[in-house]
Amino acid sequence: MSITMLITMMLCFTLTISVAVSIGLAAILGIQIANINMLISVKEMFNSLNKFPLAAIPFFILAGNLMETGGISRRLVEFAKSIVGGVQGGLPMTCVLTCMIFAAVSGSSVATTFAIGAILIPALIKHGYPTNYAASLQATSAELGVVIPPSIPLILYGVAAEVSIGELFIAGFGPGIFIGVSLMLFVHLYCRWKGWGKNDGDGRLSVGRATYQAAWALLMPVIILGGIYGGIFTPTEAAAVAVFYALFVGLVVYREIKPRHLFPILKKSVVSSAVIMFIIANAGLFAFLLTRAGVPGEIGRWLSMVLESPAMFLLGVNIALFVIGMFIETSAAILVLAPILVPVAIHFGVDPVHFGLIMVVNLAMGMITPPFGVNLFAACTVARISLDQIVSRLWPFIIVIFCCLMVITYVPSLSLGLRDLVYK
Repeated sequence: MSITMLITMMLCFTLTISVAVSIGLAAILGIQIANINMLISVKEMFNSLNKFPLAAIPFFILAGNLMETGGISRRLVEFAKSIVGGVQGGLPMTCVLTCMIFAAVSGSSVATTFAIGAILIPALIKHGYPTNYAASLQATSAELGVVIPPSIPLILYGVAAEVSIGELFIAGFGPGIFIGVSLMLFVHLYCRWKGWGKNDGDGRLSVGRATYQAAWALLMPVIILGGIYGGIFTPTEAAAVAVFYALFVGLVVYREIKPRHLFPILKKSVVSSAVIMFIIANAGLFAFLLTRAGVPGEIGRWLSMVLESPAMFLLGVNIALFVIGMFIETSAAILVLAPILVPVAIHFGVDPVHFGLIMVVNLAMGMITPPFGVNLFAACTVARISLDQIVSRLWPFIIVIFCCLMVITYVPSLSLGLRDLVYK
Protein backbone atom coordinates (compact mmCIF):
# COMPACT_ATOMS: atom_id res chain seq x y z
CA MET A 1 0.00 0.00 0.00
CA SER A 2 2.71 2.49 1.00
CA ILE A 3 4.75 1.91 -2.18
CA THR A 4 1.65 2.33 -4.33
CA MET A 5 0.74 5.57 -2.55
CA LEU A 6 4.24 7.01 -3.01
CA ILE A 7 4.41 6.00 -6.68
CA THR A 8 0.95 7.50 -7.30
CA MET A 9 1.94 10.75 -5.61
CA MET A 10 5.19 11.07 -7.60
CA LEU A 11 3.37 10.22 -10.84
CA CYS A 12 0.84 12.97 -10.16
CA PHE A 13 3.69 15.41 -9.48
CA THR A 14 5.24 14.43 -12.83
CA LEU A 15 1.94 15.15 -14.55
CA THR A 16 1.96 18.63 -12.90
CA ILE A 17 -1.16 17.88 -10.85
CA SER A 18 -1.34 20.22 -7.85
CA VAL A 19 0.39 19.11 -4.65
CA ALA A 20 -2.77 18.88 -2.53
CA VAL A 21 -4.68 16.86 -5.13
CA SER A 22 -1.69 14.56 -5.73
CA ILE A 23 -1.40 13.74 -2.03
CA GLY A 24 -5.17 13.32 -1.69
CA LEU A 25 -5.45 10.96 -4.68
CA ALA A 26 -2.56 8.85 -3.38
CA ALA A 27 -4.20 8.65 0.06
CA ILE A 28 -7.60 7.66 -1.36
CA LEU A 29 -5.95 4.95 -3.47
CA GLY A 30 -4.22 3.69 -0.32
CA ILE A 31 -7.56 3.51 1.49
CA GLN A 32 -9.04 1.46 -1.34
CA ILE A 33 -6.09 -0.95 -1.41
CA ALA A 34 -6.19 -1.42 2.37
CA ASN A 35 -9.99 -1.89 2.23
CA ILE A 36 -10.56 0.81 4.87
CA ASN A 37 -13.91 2.54 5.27
CA MET A 38 -13.88 5.78 3.25
CA LEU A 39 -15.42 7.65 6.21
CA ILE A 40 -11.97 7.42 7.79
CA SER A 41 -10.71 9.88 5.17
CA VAL A 42 -13.23 12.53 6.26
CA LYS A 43 -12.43 11.98 9.94
CA GLU A 44 -8.64 12.18 9.49
CA MET A 45 -8.81 15.21 7.22
CA PHE A 46 -10.96 16.98 9.79
CA ASN A 47 -8.61 15.97 12.62
CA SER A 48 -5.69 17.38 10.63
CA LEU A 49 -7.35 20.79 10.56
CA ASN A 50 -8.95 20.70 14.00
CA LYS A 51 -5.89 22.11 15.78
CA PHE A 52 -5.90 25.50 17.43
CA PRO A 53 -2.36 26.58 16.35
CA LEU A 54 -3.38 26.26 12.68
CA ALA A 55 -5.74 29.21 13.15
CA ALA A 56 -2.62 31.40 13.08
CA ILE A 57 -2.04 30.69 9.39
CA PRO A 58 -4.97 32.63 7.84
CA PHE A 59 -4.44 35.48 10.32
CA PHE A 60 -0.76 35.89 9.44
CA ILE A 61 -1.57 35.77 5.71
CA LEU A 62 -4.24 38.45 6.19
CA ALA A 63 -1.85 40.57 8.28
CA GLY A 64 0.77 40.41 5.51
CA ASN A 65 -1.73 41.52 2.87
CA LEU A 66 -2.94 44.38 5.07
CA MET A 67 0.67 45.50 5.61
CA GLU A 68 1.26 45.52 1.86
CA THR A 69 -1.81 47.63 1.09
CA GLY A 70 -1.62 49.83 4.19
CA GLY A 71 1.79 51.37 3.52
CA ILE A 72 3.62 49.49 6.27
CA SER A 73 5.82 47.63 3.78
CA ARG A 74 6.93 50.82 2.02
CA ARG A 75 7.92 52.49 5.28
CA LEU A 76 9.88 49.44 6.38
CA VAL A 77 11.82 49.63 3.09
CA GLU A 78 12.68 53.30 3.72
CA PHE A 79 13.78 52.48 7.26
CA ALA A 80 16.02 49.62 6.13
CA LYS A 81 17.48 51.77 3.34
CA SER A 82 18.37 54.49 5.83
CA ILE A 83 20.49 51.98 7.76
CA VAL A 84 22.35 50.03 5.05
CA GLY A 85 21.53 51.88 1.84
CA GLY A 86 24.51 54.23 1.98
CA VAL A 87 27.16 51.68 0.97
CA GLN A 88 27.86 50.13 -2.42
CA GLY A 89 25.28 47.40 -2.89
CA GLY A 90 23.12 49.06 -0.24
CA LEU A 91 19.88 48.55 -2.13
CA PRO A 92 20.22 44.74 -2.28
CA MET A 93 21.20 44.84 1.40
CA THR A 94 18.05 46.89 2.02
CA CYS A 95 16.03 44.13 0.37
CA VAL A 96 17.45 41.51 2.75
CA LEU A 97 17.04 43.66 5.87
CA THR A 98 13.48 44.65 4.97
CA CYS A 99 12.53 41.01 4.47
CA MET A 100 13.98 40.21 7.90
CA ILE A 101 11.81 42.89 9.53
CA PHE A 102 8.72 42.01 7.49
CA ALA A 103 9.22 38.33 8.34
CA ALA A 104 8.86 39.19 12.02
CA VAL A 105 5.16 39.78 11.38
CA SER A 106 3.99 38.09 8.17
CA GLY A 107 5.22 34.50 8.72
CA SER A 108 4.96 33.80 4.98
CA SER A 109 7.69 33.93 2.34
CA VAL A 110 5.24 34.34 -0.56
CA ALA A 111 3.55 37.28 1.19
CA THR A 112 6.99 38.79 1.78
CA THR A 113 7.93 38.32 -1.89
CA PHE A 114 4.87 40.18 -3.14
CA ALA A 115 4.78 42.88 -0.45
CA ILE A 116 8.48 43.83 -0.54
CA GLY A 117 9.19 42.79 -4.14
CA ALA A 118 6.51 45.13 -5.50
CA ILE A 119 8.56 48.01 -4.07
CA LEU A 120 12.18 46.87 -4.30
CA ILE A 121 12.36 44.96 -7.60
CA PRO A 122 11.42 48.07 -9.64
CA ALA A 123 13.81 50.15 -7.47
CA LEU A 124 16.68 47.71 -8.09
CA ILE A 125 16.04 47.73 -11.84
CA LYS A 126 15.91 51.54 -11.82
CA HIS A 127 19.34 51.63 -10.16
CA GLY A 128 20.84 49.52 -12.94
CA TYR A 129 20.65 46.01 -11.48
CA PRO A 130 19.72 43.24 -13.96
CA THR A 131 16.07 42.28 -13.74
CA ASN A 132 16.82 38.58 -13.18
CA TYR A 133 19.28 39.48 -10.37
CA ALA A 134 16.65 41.66 -8.67
CA ALA A 135 14.07 38.86 -8.87
CA SER A 136 16.54 36.22 -7.61
CA LEU A 137 17.57 38.43 -4.69
CA GLN A 138 13.97 39.10 -3.70
CA ALA A 139 12.95 35.44 -3.90
CA THR A 140 15.95 34.41 -1.76
CA SER A 141 15.54 37.19 0.83
CA ALA A 142 11.86 36.36 1.24
CA GLU A 143 12.88 32.88 2.40
CA LEU A 144 13.61 34.54 5.76
CA GLY A 145 9.84 34.84 6.12
CA VAL A 146 9.65 31.16 7.08
CA VAL A 147 12.73 31.11 9.32
CA ILE A 148 12.42 34.24 11.46
CA PRO A 149 9.43 33.87 13.79
CA PRO A 150 6.51 33.96 13.65
CA SER A 151 6.67 31.38 10.88
CA ILE A 152 3.90 29.32 9.33
CA PRO A 153 6.18 26.30 8.58
CA LEU A 154 7.44 26.36 12.19
CA ILE A 155 3.82 26.28 13.36
CA LEU A 156 3.13 23.32 11.08
CA TYR A 157 6.24 21.50 12.32
CA GLY A 158 5.23 22.12 15.93
CA VAL A 159 1.78 20.67 15.27
CA ALA A 160 3.06 17.67 13.28
CA ALA A 161 5.93 16.80 15.64
CA GLU A 162 4.14 17.84 18.85
CA VAL A 163 6.91 20.29 19.74
CA SER A 164 6.43 23.59 21.60
CA ILE A 165 5.78 26.34 19.05
CA GLY A 166 7.05 28.95 21.52
CA GLU A 167 10.41 27.15 21.75
CA LEU A 168 10.59 26.86 17.95
CA PHE A 169 9.94 30.57 17.58
CA ILE A 170 12.70 31.51 20.02
CA ALA A 171 15.10 29.05 18.36
CA GLY A 172 14.34 30.56 14.94
CA PHE A 173 15.93 33.93 15.72
CA GLY A 174 19.54 32.68 15.65
CA PRO A 175 19.36 30.92 12.26
CA GLY A 176 17.21 33.68 10.76
CA ILE A 177 19.59 36.48 11.73
CA PHE A 178 22.61 34.38 10.73
CA ILE A 179 21.19 33.76 7.23
CA GLY A 180 20.17 37.41 6.88
CA VAL A 181 23.60 38.75 7.84
CA SER A 182 25.29 36.20 5.56
CA LEU A 183 23.13 37.28 2.62
CA MET A 184 23.82 40.98 3.25
CA LEU A 185 27.58 40.36 3.41
CA PHE A 186 27.42 38.28 0.22
CA VAL A 187 25.44 40.83 -1.82
CA HIS A 188 27.73 43.65 -0.65
CA LEU A 189 30.87 41.80 -1.77
CA TYR A 190 29.20 40.61 -4.98
CA CYS A 191 28.14 44.16 -5.92
CA ARG A 192 31.66 45.47 -5.25
CA TRP A 193 33.03 42.72 -7.50
CA LYS A 194 30.51 43.51 -10.27
CA GLY A 195 30.77 47.27 -9.84
CA TRP A 196 27.03 47.62 -9.19
CA GLY A 197 25.23 49.91 -6.79
CA LYS A 198 27.63 52.86 -6.52
CA ASN A 199 24.67 55.27 -6.41
CA ASP A 200 22.38 53.24 -4.16
CA GLY A 201 22.38 55.97 -1.51
CA ASP A 202 20.55 58.46 -3.76
CA GLY A 203 17.31 59.62 -2.19
CA ARG A 204 18.03 57.90 1.12
CA LEU A 205 16.34 59.39 4.18
CA SER A 206 18.23 60.04 7.39
CA VAL A 207 17.94 57.33 10.01
CA GLY A 208 16.03 59.65 12.34
CA ARG A 209 13.47 60.71 9.76
CA ALA A 210 12.99 57.18 8.40
CA THR A 211 12.55 55.84 11.93
CA TYR A 212 9.98 58.55 12.70
CA GLN A 213 8.00 57.78 9.54
CA ALA A 214 8.14 54.01 10.16
CA ALA A 215 7.52 54.19 13.92
CA TRP A 216 4.08 52.58 13.74
CA ALA A 217 5.33 49.93 11.34
CA LEU A 218 8.35 49.14 13.55
CA LEU A 219 6.15 48.91 16.63
CA MET A 220 4.23 46.03 15.06
CA PRO A 221 6.88 43.28 15.46
CA VAL A 222 7.67 44.62 18.94
CA ILE A 223 4.05 44.17 20.02
CA ILE A 224 3.64 40.79 18.34
CA LEU A 225 6.89 39.18 19.48
CA GLY A 226 6.87 40.94 22.84
CA GLY A 227 3.37 39.68 23.49
CA ILE A 228 4.32 36.11 22.62
CA TYR A 229 7.47 35.93 24.72
CA GLY A 230 6.00 38.05 27.49
CA GLY A 231 3.26 35.49 27.97
CA ILE A 232 0.51 37.98 27.11
CA PHE A 233 -0.86 35.92 24.23
CA THR A 234 -0.14 32.71 22.36
CA PRO A 235 1.34 32.64 18.83
CA THR A 236 -2.15 32.01 17.46
CA GLU A 237 -3.62 34.95 19.37
CA ALA A 238 -0.64 37.04 18.24
CA ALA A 239 -1.67 36.45 14.62
CA ALA A 240 -5.10 37.93 15.34
CA VAL A 241 -3.50 40.90 17.11
CA ALA A 242 -1.28 41.44 14.04
CA VAL A 243 -4.38 41.64 11.82
CA PHE A 244 -6.12 44.24 13.98
CA TYR A 245 -2.93 46.28 14.39
CA ALA A 246 -2.21 46.29 10.63
CA LEU A 247 -5.85 47.22 9.95
CA PHE A 248 -5.76 50.04 12.51
CA VAL A 249 -2.49 51.48 11.19
CA GLY A 250 -3.58 51.19 7.54
CA LEU A 251 -7.05 52.68 8.10
CA VAL A 252 -6.54 55.26 10.86
CA VAL A 253 -2.85 56.18 11.05
CA TYR A 254 -1.52 56.01 7.48
CA ARG A 255 -4.99 56.11 5.89
CA GLU A 256 -3.85 54.16 2.84
CA ILE A 257 -6.43 51.38 3.21
CA LYS A 258 -9.83 52.47 1.92
CA PRO A 259 -13.10 50.60 2.49
CA ARG A 260 -13.06 49.50 -1.17
CA HIS A 261 -9.71 47.73 -0.57
CA LEU A 262 -11.02 45.44 2.17
CA PHE A 263 -12.89 42.94 0.00
CA PRO A 264 -9.95 42.30 -2.41
CA ILE A 265 -7.61 41.92 0.59
CA LEU A 266 -9.94 39.44 2.29
CA LYS A 267 -10.52 37.52 -0.94
CA LYS A 268 -6.79 37.21 -1.61
CA SER A 269 -6.18 36.04 1.98
CA VAL A 270 -9.00 33.49 1.89
CA VAL A 271 -7.73 31.94 -1.34
CA SER A 272 -4.16 31.68 -0.01
CA SER A 273 -5.35 30.21 3.29
CA ALA A 274 -7.64 27.70 1.58
CA VAL A 275 -4.77 26.38 -0.54
CA ILE A 276 -2.60 25.78 2.53
CA MET A 277 -5.43 24.24 4.55
CA PHE A 278 -6.33 21.89 1.69
CA ILE A 279 -2.72 20.70 1.57
CA ILE A 280 -2.71 20.20 5.36
CA ALA A 281 -5.92 18.15 5.27
CA ASN A 282 -4.69 15.82 2.51
CA ALA A 283 -1.20 15.53 4.01
CA GLY A 284 -2.76 14.60 7.36
CA LEU A 285 -4.66 11.73 5.76
CA PHE A 286 -1.53 10.64 3.88
CA ALA A 287 0.57 10.68 7.06
CA PHE A 288 -2.14 8.72 8.94
CA LEU A 289 -2.05 5.91 6.37
CA LEU A 290 1.75 5.77 6.37
CA THR A 291 1.77 5.58 10.17
CA ARG A 292 -0.93 2.87 10.15
CA ALA A 293 1.22 0.88 7.72
CA GLY A 294 4.23 1.15 10.04
CA VAL A 295 6.34 3.18 7.61
CA PRO A 296 7.84 5.57 10.22
CA GLY A 297 9.10 2.68 12.32
CA GLU A 298 10.60 0.89 9.31
CA ILE A 299 12.34 4.04 8.09
CA GLY A 300 13.62 4.69 11.58
CA ARG A 301 15.09 1.20 11.85
CA TRP A 302 16.63 1.44 8.36
CA LEU A 303 18.22 4.82 9.09
CA SER A 304 19.53 3.54 12.41
CA MET A 305 21.30 0.67 10.63
CA VAL A 306 22.62 2.63 7.64
CA LEU A 307 23.59 5.88 9.36
CA GLU A 308 25.63 5.00 12.41
CA SER A 309 26.28 8.48 13.84
CA PRO A 310 24.24 11.66 14.43
CA ALA A 311 26.52 13.58 12.03
CA MET A 312 25.90 11.10 9.22
CA PHE A 313 22.17 11.05 9.98
CA LEU A 314 21.94 14.83 9.71
CA LEU A 315 23.97 14.87 6.50
CA GLY A 316 21.77 12.17 4.94
CA VAL A 317 18.59 13.94 6.03
CA ASN A 318 19.82 17.27 4.65
CA ILE A 319 20.59 15.78 1.25
CA ALA A 320 17.22 14.01 1.14
CA LEU A 321 15.29 17.11 2.25
CA PHE A 322 17.07 19.29 -0.30
CA VAL A 323 15.98 16.98 -3.13
CA ILE A 324 12.46 16.58 -1.72
CA GLY A 325 12.09 20.34 -1.28
CA MET A 326 12.72 20.86 -5.00
CA PHE A 327 9.59 18.89 -5.89
CA ILE A 328 7.21 19.02 -2.91
CA GLU A 329 5.66 22.11 -1.33
CA THR A 330 7.19 23.01 2.05
CA SER A 331 4.03 22.72 4.13
CA ALA A 332 3.15 19.31 2.70
CA ALA A 333 6.72 18.01 3.13
CA ILE A 334 6.79 19.07 6.79
CA LEU A 335 3.43 17.52 7.58
CA VAL A 336 4.30 14.22 5.90
CA LEU A 337 7.96 13.88 6.95
CA ALA A 338 8.09 15.40 10.44
CA PRO A 339 6.18 12.54 12.16
CA ILE A 340 8.52 10.08 10.41
CA LEU A 341 11.89 11.75 10.94
CA VAL A 342 11.54 13.35 14.40
CA PRO A 343 11.49 10.02 16.33
CA VAL A 344 14.63 8.97 14.43
CA ALA A 345 16.30 12.30 15.21
CA ILE A 346 15.50 11.87 18.90
CA HIS A 347 16.97 8.34 18.71
CA PHE A 348 20.24 9.89 17.51
CA GLY A 349 20.16 12.45 20.30
CA VAL A 350 19.14 15.43 18.14
CA ASP A 351 16.94 17.96 19.94
CA PRO A 352 13.54 18.08 18.16
CA VAL A 353 13.55 21.89 18.26
CA HIS A 354 16.98 21.98 16.57
CA PHE A 355 15.81 19.39 14.06
CA GLY A 356 12.75 21.53 13.30
CA LEU A 357 14.95 24.47 12.35
CA ILE A 358 17.06 22.18 10.14
CA MET A 359 13.94 20.91 8.38
CA VAL A 360 12.40 24.34 7.87
CA VAL A 361 15.60 26.01 6.62
CA ASN A 362 16.32 23.11 4.28
CA LEU A 363 12.82 22.82 2.86
CA ALA A 364 12.64 26.61 2.55
CA MET A 365 15.35 26.30 -0.09
CA GLY A 366 12.73 24.44 -2.10
CA MET A 367 10.94 27.79 -2.39
CA ILE A 368 13.86 29.15 -4.45
CA THR A 369 14.88 26.05 -6.40
CA PRO A 370 13.33 24.98 -9.72
CA PRO A 371 11.03 23.48 -10.81
CA PHE A 372 8.42 24.22 -8.12
CA GLY A 373 9.88 27.15 -6.16
CA VAL A 374 6.87 29.23 -5.11
CA ASN A 375 9.03 32.27 -4.32
CA LEU A 376 10.46 32.10 -7.83
CA PHE A 377 7.01 32.18 -9.38
CA ALA A 378 6.03 35.13 -7.17
CA ALA A 379 9.25 37.07 -7.94
CA CYS A 380 8.93 36.36 -11.66
CA THR A 381 5.36 37.63 -11.56
CA VAL A 382 6.44 40.89 -9.93
CA ALA A 383 9.49 41.30 -12.24
CA ARG A 384 7.51 40.19 -15.31
CA ILE A 385 10.12 37.70 -16.50
CA SER A 386 10.02 33.96 -17.18
CA LEU A 387 11.35 31.31 -14.81
CA ASP A 388 14.22 30.29 -17.11
CA GLN A 389 15.59 33.86 -17.01
CA ILE A 390 16.00 33.83 -13.24
CA VAL A 391 17.90 30.55 -12.87
CA SER A 392 21.35 31.78 -13.94
CA ARG A 393 21.43 34.39 -11.15
CA LEU A 394 19.98 32.04 -8.54
CA TRP A 395 22.75 29.52 -7.87
CA PRO A 396 25.10 31.82 -5.89
CA PHE A 397 22.26 32.55 -3.47
CA ILE A 398 21.43 28.86 -3.10
CA ILE A 399 25.09 28.10 -2.32
CA VAL A 400 25.11 30.79 0.40
CA ILE A 401 21.91 29.42 1.97
CA PHE A 402 23.23 25.84 1.81
CA CYS A 403 26.47 26.87 3.57
CA CYS A 404 24.37 28.56 6.26
CA LEU A 405 22.32 25.36 6.58
CA MET A 406 25.46 23.33 7.24
CA VAL A 407 26.47 25.72 10.03
CA ILE A 408 22.96 25.59 11.53
CA THR A 409 23.00 21.79 11.32
CA TYR A 410 26.34 21.19 13.03
CA VAL A 411 26.34 24.13 15.47
CA PRO A 412 23.21 23.42 17.58
CA SER A 413 23.91 26.34 19.92
CA LEU A 414 23.04 28.74 17.08
CA SER A 415 19.45 27.49 17.33
CA LEU A 416 19.25 26.33 20.94
CA GLY A 417 21.36 28.93 22.75
CA LEU A 418 18.62 31.53 23.07
CA ARG A 419 15.97 28.85 23.73
CA ASP A 420 18.02 27.40 26.59
CA LEU A 421 18.67 30.87 27.99
CA VAL A 422 14.97 31.76 28.02
CA TYR A 423 13.68 28.44 29.35
CA LYS A 424 16.52 27.74 31.77
